[in-house]
Amino acid sequence: MPFSRRLFLGLPLAILALPRTASAADPSTAPGTIDRFYATLLAVMKEAKHLSFDQRYSRLAPAIEEAFDLGLMTRIAVGPGWTGIAPDQQQRLNAAFARYSISTYANRFDDYGGERFEVDPTPAANPNGQLVTTWLVKSNGEKVGLNYLMRQDRAGSWKVIDVYLSGTVSELATRRAEFGAVLQHDGADGLVRMIERRAAALRAG
Repeated sequence: MPFSRRLFLGLPLAILALPRTASAADPSTAPGTIDRFYATLLAVMKEAKHLSFDQRYSRLAPAIEEAFDLGLMTRIAVGPGWTGIAPDQQQRLNAAFARYSISTYANRFDDYGGERFEVDPTPAANPNGQLVTTWLVKSNGEKVGLNYLMRQDRAGSWKVIDVYLSGTVSELATRRAEFGAVLQHDGADGLVRMIERRAAALRAG
């Protein structure tokens, strides 16, 4: 199944001004962060047929950790129940969610068929930060929208805190409903196990 179709079957780890292709924006801006991430992602896609899952994971992990605030995304995905979780369990959830997020990209972006990414260099203001509009452009010219909600961290770097598939479908809102139900029924340890199982399934293909 083409990776661009599988993207919409459960992705974590993403629409019209004149766009620029990846790597064109100022690296200190929110669009620049996405440009850098896309540059790595596209390079891995182009070599994917010659890379194992673990190799794709290793190549993508630093770029994802740089571009995404995975700790904050974990807290958002878990929802209000986060404050009632013990610190050691919070750490385990952070680690499991990070592995799951990176595994999602390593699993789904495992092919290349002439696709490219475009990034709107002008982000939209948002109450929670800035919204960066991007497109995955297929080889036939069809555009698939991916929006990134971004916020500056304490060091002033722009980080992704949510991804909107098809421009409007919040990844973390979708996960919050599921994670909250598991947390209520099975506790934090059960939620860790569930996320780890998901990551392991992605690795297995």
